[in-house]
Amino acid sequence: MARHLITSAIPYINGIKHLGNLIGSQLPADLFARYMRARGHEVLFLCATDEHGTPAELAAAKAGKPVAEYCAEMHAVQAEIARGFRLSFDHFGRSSSPQNHALTQHFAGRLDDAGLINEISEKQVYSHADGRFLPDRYIEGTCPNCGYDKARGDQCENCTKQLDPTDLIDPRSAVSGSTDLEVRETKHLYLRQSALKDQLDAWIDSKSDWPVLTTSIAKKWLHDGDGLRDRGITRDLDWGIPVRKGTKDWPGMEGKVFYVWFDAPIEYIACAGEWAAANGLSDADWQRWWRTDMGASDVRYTQFMGKDNVPFHTLSFPATLIGSGEPWKMVDHLKSFNYLNYDGGQFSTSQGRGIFMDQALELLPADYWRWWLLSHAPESSDAEFTWENFQSSVNKDLADVLGNFISRITKFCRSKFGEAVPGGGAYGPEETAVIADIAERCARYGALMEAMEVRKSAQELRAIWVSGNEYLQSVAPWTTFKSDPDKAAMQTRLGLNLAHLYAVLSAPFLPDASAAILESLQVDEAVWPEDMNEFLSQLKPDQAFVVPEVLFAKVTDEEREAWQARFSGVRQS
Repeated sequence: MARHLITSAIPYINGIKHLGNLIGSQLPADLFARYMRARGHEVLFLCATDEHGTPAELAAAKAGKPVAEYCAEMHAVQAEIARGFRLSFDHFGRSSSPQNHALTQHFAGRLDDAGLINEISEKQVYSHADGRFLPDRYIEGTCPNCGYDKARGDQCENCTKQLDPTDLIDPRSAVSGSTDLEVRETKHLYLRQSALKDQLDAWIDSKSDWPVLTTSIAKKWLHDGDGLRDRGITRDLDWGIPVRKGTKDWPGMEGKVFYVWFDAPIEYIACAGEWAAANGLSDADWQRWWRTDMGASDVRYTQFMGKDNVPFHTLSFPATLIGSGEPWKMVDHLKSFNYLNYDGGQFSTSQGRGIFMDQALELLPADYWRWWLLSHAPESSDAEFTWENFQSSVNKDLADVLGNFISRITKFCRSKFGEAVPGGGAYGPEETAVIADIAERCARYGALMEAMEVRKSAQELRAIWVSGNEYLQSVAPWTTFKSDPDKAAMQTRLGLNLAHLYAVLSAPFLPDASAAILESLQVDEAVWPEDMNEFLSQLKPDQAFVVPEVLFAKVTDEEREAWQARFSGVRQS
């Protein structure tokens, strides 16, 4: 049994996320966590809401609520939606937690003690109309690199170039839209990332199994242009973690907070502390996952995120951990994803384009969305959601292959043998062949899941479902029954055992369907198959079962057309 620490990129608090966000981090992380648990490993799967910075303040102002109240409400909303998609977090925390306050201030103090913090006087944009400084996302304008006219003051989401607010062309306030801006001087703390460049470079070079997407983005930030730049870790904002040097005041930094990019990744660690506190555990219980001097040296740590988050997780967060001089667990594998586009354009939370997570669950249960998103995960390149493709995938994969197999075998058994596994007959050459084929495919499926090859895992799982359908079609127990009821009973018994297998193998992708199949077969515990011959003999003669409800209803042309019209690009309430 191994120990797996798994984190998903933490979503911003500013509203409900779209399906692109879901497949970019949380859903594949859940797939991996579920698989690792199914194989008997010890797993700690953590996520949280990212509650600080300008997105939170702007969203709260738009909602007409105090920012703390808004964040508490939206955390509850996002947690409920996560449950709706069956995301199996061990804890879904909050970056505004007391644990994250204390840890962020602790890290800042350690970095300062190590000589890795500089206090810098810098010029920042001040808005007369708003009566305040406008850091990072409070400013919009045109990107000087690619010309995108909705770039933010910290990063262009179109070309991903790191920016400073003063870099923007034709800047305007994101709060009021005012262009009555001036540049004023203010003091901030900077993390001397450049001093850690060689250590970060060597660390990234040691990760030979990382996706090309991950390492190429990290290397670009390290070496292109001026190379890795020092980065401000404080902001002139009201909402956030107050700047302190550990437990002490930080002279000259009164009234400032830590910049969200600095405190958000630290929440991965703090979230483990929240998990321990919520479950009545001690500090040692979470430290054994995060500190190598407290037992974390045997932990394998995997992060999941969209490509826009890669620079912070390959450079900035590691710089914080390395720079602290403390024995923190560093990430072992970083699985990054490209973008999922929507019907000829881009999903966008800020512009309200695409299907959002709450709306998706209103249309169809979670398994429909989980299957399509995971089987079309944007791994090697961007992917695109279209309603035609969604309808085809649901109908052909879920309804016609998996759903049809379960329905067909249970209904046939009920009609000829009753609602119990039939006895009689012994497995013959056809059964030996299909068991061997499925055993081989199951081994491949396990290897692909282990390697986090999401799309290929889905393809292999579907092929295993197809094998069962082809077996049934080939041996045709409904025909065999007329001349040899014992042989038909044996074929039916194998079919029911295959249904049990499909429930277990499909659980990471389709947890609800898996649970429904297991319940209908009256199997209490799902145990991963180690010996296929033994597994496919587990349902013994006379074991009772019930025919389940239809697992997957087909998406009709009328439904597809209505949904396509409804979600034509702008979020509707």
